[in-house]
Amino acid sequence: MAFESDKNSVPMQLCQTVTLPKMVKVHQKFDTTHIDPKDLPGVVHAQLERENVRKNIKPGMSIAVTCGSRGIANIAIIVRAIVDFVKECGAEPFVFPAMGSHGGATPEGQLEVLESYGVTEETMGCPLRATMETVQLGTTVEGSPVFIDKYAHEADGVILCGRIKAHTSFRGPYESGLLKMSVIGMGKQHGAESVHESGFQNMGRVMPQFARVIFDHTNIVAGVGIIENAYDQTYKIAALDAKEIWEQEPELLKEANSKMGRLWIEKADVLVVDKLGKNISGDGMDPNVSGTFGSPGRQRNEVPGPIDAQRCVVLDLTDESHGNFNGIGVADVTTKRLIDKAVPDVTYPNAMTSTLVNMVKMPIFGHSDERAIQLAVRVCNGIDKDHAKIVRIKNTMEIRDIWVSEALIDEVKANPNLELMGEPEPWGFDENGNLW
Repeated sequence: MAFESDKNSVPMQLCQTVTLPKMVKVHQKFDTTHIDPKDLPGVVHAQLERENVRKNIKPGMSIAVTCGSRGIANIAIIVRAIVDFVKECGAEPFVFPAMGSHGGATPEGQLEVLESYGVTEETMGCPLRATMETVQLGTTVEGSPVFIDKYAHEADGVILCGRIKAHTSFRGPYESGLLKMSVIGMGKQHGAESVHESGFQNMGRVMPQFARVIFDHTNIVAGVGIIENAYDQTYKIAALDAKEIWEQEPELLKEANSKMGRLWIEKADVLVVDKLGKNISGDGMDPNVSGTFGSPGRQRNEVPGPIDAQRCVVLDLTDESHGNFNGIGVADVTTKRLIDKAVPDVTYPNAMTSTLVNMVKMPIFGHSDERAIQLAVRVCNGIDKDHAKIVRIKNTMEIRDIWVSEALIDEVKANPNLELMGEPEPWGFDENGNLW
């Protein structure tokens, strides 16, 4: 199409009629409590040393340790600490990718994701075993088949490791966490597809049914739950035995939600997100922050609530996402640069497995960052386009410092959780209209 190559097309000319406001840097204040990375091995060891956990790991056992596809802070340090503890117990650990259909639903793709997080055989000091083969363990009480990774099934025991946090698409006592890791992470493409078949509106009810079958037929020797603060720092490590996972994960989820980051600006005309990616969130950008929910039945009226922006612009894709553009479908505007980086073969298995194919629909795009942002302002309804209220963030995980337009300065001054960090200034587009 001519529009793909003509930067001076009529749509792009229409965008030029919008004058973007100056922006000012703003610091967001949250609880800064966290565990220093150098202390993490000791914290992990102390948690696993608990009698309820250590007694389950016996000399000579083959122990499978999960590692997922999310961008968890310090994940290589944490997984290595688990591996070292297992060795100390005289057992034989191996790490395996537990990420459903991510990584293009191939063993090679999933190992590539782990490598990008610094998780390799060399850094872990143990084998990495990747396969998409699964074993069916049985069926849920409602008749759905339940699968887990072949290597995990063959191991003498499994240690689940994952971040506990609010899910992007459903609510329940168990959301993103250790139960989800057992069902969707260990389930690989087959298991993830089976649990998603019922739709996200039912996920809070059916996921524990799948987990029950897995726990009844698998020796889950421990779960290492990770909670992060709003600054993407490790806040808490909790090692639990199988029974404790069921008992304590709901409370850990509540604690995680209390530490979750948010945008203290509640309403804007346009939200600009610099980068989207699977390493940021399963949805590319966390709707609990951005308000861009892609699943049916999700509501904004939650505490803490996400920002309510009339339009959302996504400018780029993270390198760590490996071309997976899941989540771009809930943006209103993007850039040609992002589209050029998008790899359907990596992304579509994820969308087909989750059944949320709307998440990978491509929005309208601009040929530069400037044009994309101008386009978003232009298609807003009922706003003062000469003084647009714009919020810009790096991504939904790194929100310590954000940028807001001049029209939001009074709101910033009135909020004790926000601090102005300078004076309003132009966007800083280069000669091609981009911010990088």
